[in-house]
Amino acid sequence: MNAIKTVLLLGVLTGILLWAGEAISGTIGLEIALLLAAGLNFASWFFSDKIALAAHHAQPVSESEAPQLYSILHELTASAGLPMPRVYLIPEAQPNAFATGRGPSHAAVAVTQGLVQSLDHEEIKGVLAHELAHVKHHDILTMSVAATLAGAITVLARLAGWALMFGGYGGRDNRGGGLGGLFFLIVAPIAAVLIQLAVSRSREFAADEGGARIAGSPYGLASALRKLSAYTQRIPMRTAKPTTAHMMIANPFGRGMRLFATHPPMEERIRRLEAMGR
Repeated sequence: MNAIKTVLLLGVLTGILLWAGEAISGTIGLEIALLLAAGLNFASWFFSDKIALAAHHAQPVSESEAPQLYSILHELTASAGLPMPRVYLIPEAQPNAFATGRGPSHAAVAVTQGLVQSLDHEEIKGVLAHELAHVKHHDILTMSVAATLAGAITVLARLAGWALMFGGYGGRDNRGGGLGGLFFLIVAPIAAVLIQLAVSRSREFAADEGGARIAGSPYGLASALRKLSAYTQRIPMRTAKPTTAHMMIANPFGRGMRLFATHPPMEERIRRLEAMGR
């Protein structure tokens, strides 16, 4: 089912890119957007994990460099019936984490230095179990693709702004004109955000529940989320981007507006986990 959702997501975002090209520069823009969409779809499918990891300056770590992380992951992957993912460390003080990759056999888990330093063993176990639940549910490809293509739409929106400033790119062939470019400039970022919301918020509840089952208890994850909720309000993440925020276990920008939040309310997530324990 998630594979179908990913294909549909690629189709929707490809359509937005094609429409953007024509709005900015008519037939020429449409042809350029078609080539761009083909390249982006290929890159999103095969390299979205590398793009996401590079965006946050994540560095691979060995078992000798991060023995606690590897020990917990060995235990959790055995419990979940998953292969061992690649492990990355993000040089950020804010506690946070995400998983990425094409599937369980090509998965990577990245955690910040702040998470390792701020959470205890059971809390880290809960966070890593949550990320492995995303892997097991095959969420990570869709979330990574959304991040890559939403970023591309944001870049095109900026290009549309420059096109408006200089009268468009297409000369006489520009059928969309300034109004088309202006419409794209306004709508495209909103479309990117809405697509991210569609692939993110509902999955967090499922990953919380799945992570609690993998870890054998919901309390470590509930305690971790309570700390993450507080830390993300106080400690900024320098590499945080709106296009990848939905991949994180906690919104790296803090609470934000409920309507456009990339994650469900922390209070509701914690309440559901504690209800599982009872």
